[in-house]
Amino acid sequence: MTLLSVANLNASYGVSQALFGVDLEIAEGEVLALLGRNGMGKSTTVKCICRMMPSEGEMSFSGKDLSALPSHQAARLGIGLVPEGRRCFRDLTVYENLIAAARHGAWTLDRVVSLFPRLGERQKQFARSLSGGEQQMLAIGRALMTNPHLLVLDEATEGLAPIIRQEIWAAIRTLKSETSMSILIIDKSMKELRGIADRAVILERGKSVWHGNMADLDPETCERFIGV
Repeated sequence: MTLLSVANLNASYGVSQALFGVDLEIAEGEVLALLGRNGMGKSTTVKCICRMMPSEGEMSFSGKDLSALPSHQAARLGIGLVPEGRRCFRDLTVYENLIAAARHGAWTLDRVVSLFPRLGERQKQFARSLSGGEQQMLAIGRALMTNPHLLVLDEATEGLAPIIRQEIWAAIRTLKSETSMSILIIDKSMKELRGIADRAVILERGKSVWHGNMADLDPETCERFIGV
């Protein structure tokens, strides 16, 4: 069953158009990779889905029209965002960050701490005192505490040390194997994505230029549109 449907999505920054008819769908329990070079519209697409910027086109989530909703109502429908750049509440503790937007459901503080034990060890620390990798874990944990149906990960491993990246990827694999959560993921690590994503959509200059099963994404297409 389709959880998120986006059709003919257009968006602009002032007079500069950024998206030109993006199409994508995510089924319940599916992991979709949103791919493309830098500046091709991936993060803009995420902002539109999370209702953080105006757009034109059709968007539905769990059968409900997303297009006219403000961001907080989209979140209440069950969209959990892990934004690019982490954006933790620096002057709140780890514990306060985690409970700030928590909603009742399967994802509790204990379960998040089980997924990321470092957060349990640092519950009383201010977020600003954490390493970049720990802040990324905190951003993911905060999104999980909203008990989303769709988790959106925008460059969740970018700029992190290799050992921390592997911890993040291990957590994402756990989410896929042990939950029914849908995941929309933007990342540059094709090796890791091939082991996690079910399908992929590639954006080129604000347009959807390829979509299909991850297993069908051949090296020529990757080189042409992604640069790998």
